[in-house]
Amino acid sequence: MDLSNVFSLDSKIALITGASKGIGYSIAEVFAAAGAKVVISSRKQDDLDQLAKILRNKGYEVTGIACNVGKLEDLQNLVEKTVEKYGTIDILVNNAAANPVFGPVHETSSDAFDKIMNVNLKAPFELMKLCLPYLRNSSNASVINISSVGGLSPEVGLGIYSVSKAALISMSKVFAKEWGDYKIRVNVICPGLIKTKFSEALWSNEKIMNSMMKMLPIKRVGEPEEIGIMALFLASNSASYTTGAVLTADGGFTI
Repeated sequence: MDLSNVFSLDSKIALITGASKGIGYSIAEVFAAAGAKVVISSRKQDDLDQLAKILRNKGYEVTGIACNVGKLEDLQNLVEKTVEKYGTIDILVNNAAANPVFGPVHETSSDAFDKIMNVNLKAPFELMKLCLPYLRNSSNASVINISSVGGLSPEVGLGIYSVSKAALISMSKVFAKEWGDYKIRVNVICPGLIKTKFSEALWSNEKIMNSMMKMLPIKRVGEPEEIGIMALFLASNSASYTTGAVLTADGGFTI
């Protein structure tokens, strides 16, 4: 049995949102190292250009395209420019997320609620629809939605964020069932506490960390690369019979 190419993404085109840092950037680097041509996206083109240059200097094929995922016209532009550049899309990773509040759920404003739902749920919904014509033509189409352990069990202080991530899990399962006929796989990763700028309010808080370490079998904060490697499995042919799966990378937090 030849396992040398088991995780290869050679010639695949991958589109990743929220890819200018943290988990998204790590996924982009891992995919590029596996041979994919990668489009990284976030709101600021200058940041993307710098990051794409860094990755290209490592020998990877990476392009940055700015997009505010909360705006439908930006999502349409992102898909159009990706297809204009590379001709198709084989892999979509919905990683961009928003959480403008931390505190009691009843203190969440309507504006914050709308922003969280728009970015964390509606944007993946719209982007998946926009990518469908291209994913259908792929020989190994894969959609990976980045949820959270909060989507499995609500986290205190992250109420509506947790609700949005739970809805993302459910929506991913719906797409997995309906898109099976198109040979498009749709899976979910639920990270636990990962050391990123996005989660800094948690891992930089000594009280929260002390509480977390008492609950974690693996007593440390996770690294973005550990999510990147899990995403590589789901994107590759190694996961060719895996769809609708919800995988956790949380140090055992949800056991």
